[in-house]
Amino acid sequence: MKTTIDVPDDLYRRAKAEAALRGRKLKDLVEEGLRLVLETPRSKRRQPSLAGLMKRARGVIDSGVTDLGSNPRHLAGFGRDAGHR
Repeated sequence: MKTTIDVPDDLYRRAKAEAALRGRKLKDLVEEGLRLVLETPRSKRRQPSLAGLMKRARGVIDSGVTDLGSNPRHLAGFGRDAGHR
């Protein structure tokens, strides 16, 4: 059966190069990958951790707010229960 899929350019180039290095056609590499994914029981598939998923995003966003933990004004009263003054 023929089908059309959208693949990011960089992934396509990497897959095409890998297929060439293996002396195979891209369609054979794609078929092998699909079989590997579908034949692996779901319980054995490694789920990425949140830390792993966010690894590349850490430190990317600059909110413009300095570290509040280093500002004495923001630490005033920290740890005190408001009802027990």
